[in-house]
Formats: sequence, C-alpha cells, structure tokens
Amino acid sequence: MHVLGRDRAFLYTYPEFEVGFDAAKRYFELVAERTTGKPTQYITGHQEFWGLDFEVTPDVLIPRPETEHMVEVVLELVGRGLNNPRQTPRDTLWKRDSSAPPQMLPDNFNRSGERLGAAGLKPRPFEARNVGAALRIADVGTGSGCIALALASELPSTMVVATDISRPALEVARRNAVRLGMPDRVHFVETDLLDCFGAEDAGCAVDFVVSNPPYVSLDDIGSVQREVRDFEPRIALGGTGSGAEVYGRLFSQALAVLRPGGYVAVEIGYNQSDVVLGLLGEGWDDAEVRPDLAGIPRVVTARKQPSAVSYQPSAGIQTNSKAVRKDLRIENGEPMTER
Repeated sequence: MHVLGRDRAFLYTYPEFEVGFDAAKRYFELVAERTTGKPTQYITGHQEFWGLDFEVTPDVLIPRPETEHMVEVVLELVGRGLNNPRQTPRDTLWKRDSSAPPQMLPDNFNRSGERLGAAGLKPRPFEARNVGAALRIADVGTGSGCIALALASELPSTMVVATDISRPALEVARRNAVRLGMPDRVHFVETDLLDCFGAEDAGCAVDFVVSNPPYVSLDDIGSVQREVRDFEPRIALGGTGSGAEVYGRLFSQALAVLRPGGYVAVEIGYNQSDVVLGLLGEGWDDAEVRPDLAGIPRVVTARKQPSAVSYQPSAGIQTNSKAVRKDLRIENGEPMTER
C-alpha cells in the first residue's frame, strides 16, 4: 500500500488492479531494507498514534501504543479537576456525541459513554466537555510531538509547550503540527528539560508537566530489540547509568514551574516504579503508579502540594526564557526566528 500510494479499501475494491514492474521492484527493495532490521515506520515514514498520523524519521523515537496510556492519564486528571483531584469520576470527561452515527462508536466505550481504557483509543465520535480551558501543559522530550499533539487535539483550549534537546526532532514535531492542522496550538522549544522557563515563571507556568523521557539503562540498552537499539535515536532511549537519573532533574524543575495543585506525569520503564517514586522528594501529594493494559507499571503521576516551594535556584531553570521560547515557536506554519 505504501509503494502504490493506495489504501486497503482500494485493493479490496479493485482486485483486478495490476502492480507494475517499477512498483514491484520498489516493493522488494523495501522488503530487503526491512530485513536489515530497519523499522517499518522509518521505511514508510509514518506511525499512527491516538488516531492521528505522525511523520517519523530516524531523528525521533517511534510512538508506541503503550504511550497512549499517558494521554489517557492526563485526560483523566483534567476531568477530575486540578483542585479536586479525587472528586470527579472518570466518566465526566467524555460524553456521547448524538450526531455520531452508531456504527462509528468505538468498542472501548460502554453504553454510558465511559472510556474503557483500551490502547489505541480514537474517541473521535465523542466530544470533550468544557474541560482544559486555559490549561497550560509542558511536554518534555516531545520527539515526534505525539503526546503534545494528541493532548492538543483533545483539549482545544489548552496551550502546549513542547520541549526537546534535539533540533532535528523538533523539526519533525513542527511538521507534524502543521500536517495535523495545529500549527498555532503547540509551541516548540529547543531546550534541556524545562530550562527554557525562567524565574518569572516560578509557580505559575503550567498546570501539567508530562514526559516520556529517555529511561533505558546502560545495562538494558544492549538487550533491547535490534530495531530499537540500532535504528532509533540513542538520545531518546537513554543508555546511561540506571536510566532513572533524568527523573530527579525533571521532578525538581517541574516542582518549580507547576502551579500549586498541578500534576507531573511521566512514563517509566518496567522495573523503575520504586526508584522513580523515590526521586519525587518533598512537595508532592497523591503519587500513583498506573499500569498499562498488560499490567506493567507505565506512568507515575504526582500532584504538587499547595504549600510546596515554587522556585528553587538549584532546579537549573534559566532566566532567558523569552528568547528561548521564540526560537521555534510556530507562526503561520513556519518557525519564528529571532527579531
């Protein structure tokens, strides 16, 4: 289908369609490329995530279905309400859109319209209630932009800042924002973690800090699949120390920029839950480890205490945030430059 530029429906509709010599040659060339271990997503240049089609290149990590659980968790927390973290039931986030044809309703919702939590959710026939208004989210290590753009697609009134230390990755994410019709919804910043936020942002910058950071340990990097180890960007995988070091820095900076009652949500490795929880330190409430559908601990969340210190100079947050933010902010589909 990739070689022909046709979808599956076309092939079923026109079974008599003949594949030409050039297309067949190209197909077998790609098969040979795949036998080297190169991921199919890098060959086709696409990967679906949260019902959205993302461009992927070897500059970015390939979005995983299990990372959709991060999006689910954040939407659930938005539905609960920042100031009442345990009083809003999960099913208040979604309601059935009566205009949607019944056959379009996904199987992973029950009759009351409650999300059932299956991976690969595509809640397009449903509409979010009036949640996310004026919320601000920081997606740290955005890569392809999959988490940032998925959240932006579900929370139209939310402003998202997506950071990454890799400029090539940010260029891919920027193109995805344009392709998906959200060039003004997400602002991309080249920076290390949350260094782009300055002292003036202390305690008021964002309501959520979300991240799928590089967490593969040095001991584990050699045992991951060949497709991952040899082809995906090492900077996005980790491969240094225990793999958990990044969380301590991130939690410290998140505590500085989150408003009181705001949340941090991070994806973790299969055996890192205890270590990551131990790195939270003081200033957090309601720490939780949330398993994915396979029962593997996948996401750690915590809420900033209302009385937590908002700004710590040791957090490493720089004061030149305005200049940095302007660097890759999108304006009319193109990155802004310094003026």
